[in-house]
Amino acid sequence: MDKFCHSCSAPLSRPEFQGNAENYCKYCSDEKGQLKPHAEVQQAIAWWFKTWQPNLDDAKAITRAADFMKAMPVWAN
Repeated sequence: MDKFCHSCSAPLSRPEFQGNAENYCKYCSDEKGQLKPHAEVQQAIAWWFKTWQPNLDDAKAITRAADFMKAMPVWAN
């Protein structure tokens, strides 16, 4: 069974996403394996959305990222 980042759902079985944390990808965790702050992860997810939805404006991307993060285990409170 594949393992996914608990913050953004990146596949942790793929080397390009592996970092220093067991449950977080290298984009959602720092060099010590600690989860990055919510706002920082949200910005990164918004940027990712814009890479495959080029007409998405910044405000909409941030809102969609916030909605997406609510479904992730670490942010689901």
